[in-house]
Amino acid sequence: MLTFYTHPMSRGRIARWMLEEVAQPYETVVLDYATSMKAPDYLAVNPMGKVPALVHPGGVVTEVAAICCFLADAYPQAGLMPAERGAFYRWMFFGAGPVEQAVVNTAMGWVPSPDRRRAVGYGCIEDVVATLTGHLDGRRYFCGDAFSAADVYVGSQIGWGLRFGTLPGNAVLSGYWDGIKERPALARANALDDALMKKE
Repeated sequence: MLTFYTHPMSRGRIARWMLEEVAQPYETVVLDYATSMKAPDYLAVNPMGKVPALVHPGGVVTEVAAICCFLADAYPQAGLMPAERGAFYRWMFFGAGPVEQAVVNTAMGWVPSPDRRRAVGYGCIEDVVATLTGHLDGRRYFCGDAFSAADVYVGSQIGWGLRFGTLPGNAVLSGYWDGIKERPALARANALDDALMKKE
């Protein structure tokens, strides 16, 4: 049994989508930001006191990208670990690094000046968007011809960014998101998290 620690307004929504894609049984433990997320019991699971976290028979996985990679590898029957491993890891780490940093820094109001961009791993958010756009132009998925965990993880970041304006949009990114946002597993995941939000 997998145990999934989350909050419905967190990056746990991405991990939930991935869990629904692999279609394995799991238990959900919902934590509160102000109390249970910082309680000793949970800090023993994730010392960062953040969600999501996934407990499996072999240990603990934290960080959304790592959870997505773990599940894709642990349940190959779901078909979410592509044969193109190099491309897969490239885009998973691009999502966890440049995309995440650029979006958060920009949302927080910190934008590197042109003379400091070379010292910043992502350069600037325009570079990140151009890189995503260049790769996805003419493609349906991040890796080859099949949907993978990279589409769950980086695709979620694109969809979230377009929805809330934290990632500059364009026709290529919008078209890519439109092509994956109707997956049944995402609908199930959203329904579960939306129901939890109503209880908050």
